[in-house]
Amino acid sequence: MSPRTISLIIVLTAAALASWYLARDKKPDATDDLPYDGTHRGYYLKSARILGTGEDGSLLYEIEAEHAEQAARDRIEFTDVRIRYSPGSDIPWVVDADEATLREGAPRISLRGFVKILNSGETSDQDIEIRTQYLELDPEQFIAETEDRVQIRFGTRSVTATGMLASLNDDRIELKSNVRGKIVP
Repeated sequence: MSPRTISLIIVLTAAALASWYLARDKKPDATDDLPYDGTHRGYYLKSARILGTGEDGSLLYEIEAEHAEQAARDRIEFTDVRIRYSPGSDIPWVVDADEATLREGAPRISLRGFVKILNSGETSDQDIEIRTQYLELDPEQFIAETEDRVQIRFGTRSVTATGMLASLNDDRIELKSNVRGKIVP
């Protein structure tokens, strides 16, 4: 081997060792300290619209929300919620709430905050409005239930109670306790 070839091999070896040394001595970035998190982060939706179907697959109800987010693998959280039955179901009730939670495998939707259920009848005298802070709605069975204080308004009349069970498909409301009312003819 010629002295020139030996010099080239020595220079290349020194360059390789120097680059290895510099790469090994590199200080970690802040992102290097974070471990990889392989957990499922879920999804979120803005202006969400979720459709619920009956046993025959036809549209039964729809949930509209300003924001929907998967909080856990089996739970979806909604804000500014409106639940309406399809026109074909002949259920005139509309449910509004500040927040709602839908769990996988659970038939009920938990509604919180300012919860209002409105049934607009044929005339404004027949409007029925139910207000409460917490309500559980089973949209497939047409059942709304709460153990909290509830206020029901129909026309100029008003009734308050603690606890309620409402069957939305046959317009029946059962008040559980502490019923008080104001009925003006």
